[in-house]
Amino acid sequence: MTKPLAKASLVSYSPAYTIVPTYECFNRCTYCNFRTDPGESPWMGLSAAEGILKRLQNQQVCEILILSGEVSPHSHKRKDWFQIIYDLCDLALSMGFLPHTNAGPLSFAEMQRLKNVNVSTGLMLEQLTPSLLKTVHRHAPSKLPELRLQQLEWAGELQIPFTTGLLLGIGETSDDWWETLTAISQIHQRYHHIQEVILQPHSPGNQQTFDAPPFDPHQLPAVIAKARQILPSDITIQIPPNLVKDEQWLLACIEAGARDLGGISPKDEVNPDYPHIQERELREILEPAGWELVPRLPIYPQFDSWLSGELQTLVKQWREVLTPV
Repeated sequence: MTKPLAKASLVSYSPAYTIVPTYECFNRCTYCNFRTDPGESPWMGLSAAEGILKRLQNQQVCEILILSGEVSPHSHKRKDWFQIIYDLCDLALSMGFLPHTNAGPLSFAEMQRLKNVNVSTGLMLEQLTPSLLKTVHRHAPSKLPELRLQQLEWAGELQIPFTTGLLLGIGETSDDWWETLTAISQIHQRYHHIQEVILQPHSPGNQQTFDAPPFDPHQLPAVIAKARQILPSDITIQIPPNLVKDEQWLLACIEAGARDLGGISPKDEVNPDYPHIQERELREILEPAGWELVPRLPIYPQFDSWLSGELQTLVKQWREVLTPV
């Protein structure tokens, strides 16, 4: 009889698909390869989304990531924008999927409403240093550090399982990394609601105006090791494998403490120049090194009780299908 692998030898990923309500965004971050100007991106309708979701129903896709550009909270279009996001989540739920929304900073009331139709939500802190407001975030009103930290606080108050993370290599210092990670740790220790912290290396794309080299992935293992020391043990560190091209350095990142590879879907909407490495290829990289790749849900088991009864029922069904970690 084969001895089962220890839990420490497991690396997880989410079988996911990304739906973009709109690429329109009122921020103009210079490193962005996702956004379009307001008015230049059509908004997705429910019938188009339903067609996509129907095609996914027999493909073992669990998570529907609702990833949207941001409409200004002062815009007359904000209410309609939020309603589309809510309706897309509700549609995904009705068709048996588990939604996870990342749509920029939301009001407390918006977060409270989305909790009814999401099993988790997320927002990258990126970096908390205000110096970036003079450079890459000069024209990005929603990248105010205090505004983004507020989202983590509110998610904790609302008992929303949450994913956040850092973007590495956009002009910050290593001390900024540790400061941002420490802030995440402190908020989590009050609310115990943060599932994952993503460490995402800046990777240049065709659309950005930011003139800087990619973050050196060879630095990542050391950053991960330090992050593992700063963050509580119940927060999983996630890295995007398509942004760590070298297989040996990907394995080095895992050895250093990364245990999740994020959502694996046909396209990386945030980094469209870097195709996702698919499940089979990832297994071929990991298994010879003694790691087992396992699917997971967009909500970790310790947070199931935070959901409504209806959401708990659907999550339980998916746990029986995927047997996640």
